[in-house]
Amino acid sequence: MPRWKKILYALLAVGTVTACGLLLLYFLQKPDTCVDGIERVDGECVGVNGDGYDFGTPEIRDVARAIARQNKKIDDEPHVTVAVMLPLQSDKPSLRRQMRSDLQGAYLGQLQANEGEGEPPKIRLVLANPGRAYGHQDKVVDTLLRMADSSEDRLRAVTGFNLSLDDTEAAVKRLTEHKVPVLASRISGDRIANVDSTDGTAKPRFPGLARVIATNHDAAQALANFNGERGREDRKTVLVYDRRGDGYNESLAKAFSGIEEQGPSGPAAMPFESPAIDEPGSTGNQFTQTANNICDSGAETVYFAGRTLHLRIFALKLAQVDCAKRHYTIVAGSDAASLRQSMTEKDWEQLRGEDGEPKVTVQYAAPAHPDAWREELADWREKWEADHDREPTEEELPQYLTEPEAALETLKKLIGTTRSEGVNLGSVPNLEDSRTMLVHDGLVTIGKALHHAQEGGAEAVPGREDVGSQWSLFHSRHRVRGTSGLICLTSGGNAYDKPAAVVELDPGREGRGKLKFVGLGWPEGREQPENCVIPSGTD
Repeated sequence: MPRWKKILYALLAVGTVTACGLLLLYFLQKPDTCVDGIERVDGECVGVNGDGYDFGTPEIRDVARAIARQNKKIDDEPHVTVAVMLPLQSDKPSLRRQMRSDLQGAYLGQLQANEGEGEPPKIRLVLANPGRAYGHQDKVVDTLLRMADSSEDRLRAVTGFNLSLDDTEAAVKRLTEHKVPVLASRISGDRIANVDSTDGTAKPRFPGLARVIATNHDAAQALANFNGERGREDRKTVLVYDRRGDGYNESLAKAFSGIEEQGPSGPAAMPFESPAIDEPGSTGNQFTQTANNICDSGAETVYFAGRTLHLRIFALKLAQVDCAKRHYTIVAGSDAASLRQSMTEKDWEQLRGEDGEPKVTVQYAAPAHPDAWREELADWREKWEADHDREPTEEELPQYLTEPEAALETLKKLIGTTRSEGVNLGSVPNLEDSRTMLVHDGLVTIGKALHHAQEGGAEAVPGREDVGSQWSLFHSRHRVRGTSGLICLTSGGNAYDKPAAVVELDPGREGRGKLKFVGLGWPEGREQPENCVIPSGTD
């Protein structure tokens, strides 16, 4: 073979090997994806999408597609992007239904904000899945920050957030440090909140953070104020708390411990330790011992600082203890709003006991309840007419009840309209678990901030800081009329004196147990002031 042919073949061989090597390296380094733009990490589909992707969760498929259709509808109009950041995958059906409720609220809030009075800019909604327990939030935050800097995406707010965890806090902190406004709709832990300063000099930990849900501290105070002496009698109350590192559990335990009690001392607090939010571990064994100790202590009201999964196990164990036919009331935080969805017929029977009489009732501070405003208004009217011997005028009705009731009616009409127009959201929104109402209120609040921050022509886009600076202005005349109550934000972005819908999960005498609204609890011990004017000295 001629020398030149040998050299040519050698060069071709080297080139082929190099090309194959580069191609192999490309495929080895190329991230595994679920769909374009969504990376597969540890078996989860992590990333941001606004085109109808369901992240492998069939329950949210229809509502994700409805959001995508709304995005496409406003594509040619002046708009900005808002992200809903929530874990969107789970192997538990109850958690997947909760995700659907959250996203139904997001879609309905987007729809209401975009319809409004026709103000620009419109909201393009994207779903951001940070993985289970926000474990991959860093990757998602990277994407969101790029979207905030992008002239095409124009990300102007992030909402959602439903778990008070270290990773949730890290995500909120990093977003707000980069001046991306955050409106937390479902995290109640006190740690992910700014401290309100009476003189306005305190530097916020999370600049640009607002919350439409009461902190655990406020919810605990609302429950204590609602229950009066029953919940403050020291010898008949006991605290059971999860000592696993969890912002929700920690702040709720601290809040319950801070309730001012009366009379002789009662039993000491009783800890347990769970392995994770959605894993029972050995808690059943721990609760058997705890239940026996509570029986011996004489306590009748149990303040429970733990997650819904463990609350259910604890309630069932407490019902198993034969303790002189004593009736227990377990008082829990906002996470208990999901408890009813995980109860079975057998569970209800166990809570009732053999004679059909309820052995355990669970009471909690729900962030919202669809019956709250109607029932409270009926009670208010009855008392008024008894005192004044006449019906009240429209002007005399309390706005802290009438305005949320009107907002709820608007939401219900919106749900009816979507159904009549054939929009499939996967199911009819269940307002009882409060998730749809809270996330809806969050989107409506963001929409109001965007419209107020907008300056110049319709094509102008408000800056990130301009949007975040609106939170502290939302009180008095600019209060947000939410379905969950009037949203009046303090200088730190916290909801002032936000009412808690006190709800009881009562097993009843027969059949499935009932979720019953029993009244409103107010953190300040009194209703929000007229026009929601926040008094000076609020901290």
